[in-house]
Amino acid sequence: MSLSAETLEEAILSFLPPEEPLIRTAVDAMRYSLTAGGKRIRPKLTLAFAKLCGGSEEAALPFACAIEMIHTYSLIHDDLPCMDDDDMRRGKPTNHKVFGEAAAVLAGDALLTLAFETVLSEQAAALNGYEKCVKAGKILSSCAGAEGMIGGQIIDMESENKTVSAEHLAVMDRKKTGALIKAACLMGCISAGADEVQCQAAERYAECIGLAFQIVDDMLDVISDEATLGKPIGSDTDNHKSTYVSLLGLEECRKRSAALTEEAISSLSVFPQGAEELKELAVRLRDRMK
Repeated sequence: MSLSAETLEEAILSFLPPEEPLIRTAVDAMRYSLTAGGKRIRPKLTLAFAKLCGGSEEAALPFACAIEMIHTYSLIHDDLPCMDDDDMRRGKPTNHKVFGEAAAVLAGDALLTLAFETVLSEQAAALNGYEKCVKAGKILSSCAGAEGMIGGQIIDMESENKTVSAEHLAVMDRKKTGALIKAACLMGCISAGADEVQCQAAERYAECIGLAFQIVDDMLDVISDEATLGKPIGSDTDNHKSTYVSLLGLEECRKRSAALTEEAISSLSVFPQGAEELKELAVRLRDRMK
């Protein structure tokens, strides 16, 4: 039986530092964004692949918490005035609107470092062994850094006010969005001691759903509404960014997201059973409206 959503939420918050009076603002800002809602896609992927590869979700739980901390920090920084300058996230004021820009920057930094403290924690080591913790930490740092998520963000920023190709966008999105999804899947595999074939299948699944996710995201920025998304729509147009929709049109975007979803599902064929949850997740991400 899969771990409950409540167990995941409790685990994520359990790694927060105690609220000492003099650092209370930092901890409150970290907690604010960690508890602001969201689909928890990345930690769910970590847990699902750990289970699929014959491991336990309990052992992979610290890795799952760490990936959500990285994702949350990236959203805090992404919303800052120097980046996307967004006032709303998941239907709530963004972190810097509540705590101020300086505190938001520091809260993001604190979540980033807490992620690696969590991967290398005594709890994670007791469940997985230090060798697996080191492997997970290396994957996470690589996928979150300049060759992964950060690199994708730089490409995104430097693509504003420019017309770029769909191939350019795909490179950007494989880094900005896909790299952290890949880390989530592979960390689950690492926890379970998966073999090379299983890891390659997990990586391909991640690449496909990551790119499909971003294509759908671009579509929702056009066809959805602010109440549904919980954030302003049309921000890509306002920031003069090329998107899959502006380059390819909505119909082609639907075709590509559907093809990528099918490829993601096909990549799971190396697993004789137990992959239904991941197949269903790929379809839900394709069909989501927020």
